[in-house]
Amino acid sequence: MKNKKMQGWTVACLMAVTAVLFSACSVQKGPENLLSESTEKKRTVNLFSPMEKSMPNAVNVARTAADLTVAMAEEKLDVIVDYWTYTAKDYQDRNYDEVCLDRARNNMDDIYLLNPDVILKLGAEGALMDLSGLDNAGNLREIIRVANTVDGKLVAIPQEVVAYGLFVNADLFKQYDLAFPNTPEEFLECCRVFKENGIETPVGANRWWLETFVLAQAYADLYNGGNTQAEIEALNSGETRYSDYMRPGFEFLKTMMDLGYIDAEKALVSEAIEGEGTDFLAGKTPIVMAYWGAANTETAYGKTDFEMQVIGFPSSRGQMPVMPMTGWAVGANAKNREDAAKVLDIIISDEALQLFAETNRVISPSKNVKVDCVPALQPLNDRIEEGIYVLGSNAGMNVEQWGNTCLIVRQLLAGASVEECMEAFDELQDAAME
Repeated sequence: MKNKKMQGWTVACLMAVTAVLFSACSVQKGPENLLSESTEKKRTVNLFSPMEKSMPNAVNVARTAADLTVAMAEEKLDVIVDYWTYTAKDYQDRNYDEVCLDRARNNMDDIYLLNPDVILKLGAEGALMDLSGLDNAGNLREIIRVANTVDGKLVAIPQEVVAYGLFVNADLFKQYDLAFPNTPEEFLECCRVFKENGIETPVGANRWWLETFVLAQAYADLYNGGNTQAEIEALNSGETRYSDYMRPGFEFLKTMMDLGYIDAEKALVSEAIEGEGTDFLAGKTPIVMAYWGAANTETAYGKTDFEMQVIGFPSSRGQMPVMPMTGWAVGANAKNREDAAKVLDIIISDEALQLFAETNRVISPSKNVKVDCVPALQPLNDRIEEGIYVLGSNAGMNVEQWGNTCLIVRQLLAGASVEECMEAFDELQDAAME
């Protein structure tokens, strides 16, 4: 299943973390090629990350934020960080995950920005350094440790915690006297009212992010019921089945498809934001799903002609943020392993994370760093600060969640039955235990 991933999902996930870091088309940072002889003798750390998906020459705030933290590390350690980047043109049919696996296994770089499934795979292979001993690792939120620990080792650390939520047109909800939905049943009722009042498709969807509905419903109790570790152990051992957790969410999506609340055919071929963004901004579609940073940028949903609010996905425990994890990792056998670890330690320091979070207005992985969010994000932020959320990815689970759920949801969109989708999860679970 994982080998069939397409480049779009990988970039969509990673762009939510760094937006994606770089805005130049070169393979390596251009300015670093014009160094004096004395500077060239400095120690070098190689960093591999994704290339920006589109508009490569556009100003990228996330790049500015990330570069500022890297520059901080360069100055304090007297090293140079060389950027090596992925582009589809360079690697043709090989997606970012496949390239990362190859480069990390062959020790081609020192630091990598990795998707959750790659973190799980490389961590299980012992290819990633245990970062728990870094001085600043003690400042991390517990959610970071849970999501990025493999075989007892903390193998990846992000610069931000990405939260997905429902972006809703509050004016349309007020127009039809609707409260924001908390449960799946309330959500369907809102869609019914919108549909009956002439809104053709109440929920704008794309082929990457519908898994957020499923994950919120599947794991609301697992992550918020006080028995998280025991439930994960039961899943990893096969005592319980992933399909049992996933079934309600898939039945929910099937109901939305059958009632015309989402356009399955359009969703199956639509890219994230590009597919549904125009109708949402035009006030034709009341609800879309997106990541936290999309509310901060005018290129997505940061500037609307209506009141926008970002809420959690419907679940048995109310509105539920869904939080997948990517992260920076250091190769266990990297050539410049020790310097790379020192660079990463500075990048995840409270000083650097405060700078990053203030620049990008994002949730920090440090429990000590707080940044005010835009008003539209306050409902989602309130739930997260209360400790109420679902992890969209967890390296402690032996079946990768975010990407696999995305792909199986796409099978549903393409006409597969709920039962066939559950069989796909059972096959993944059985294969993971072999």
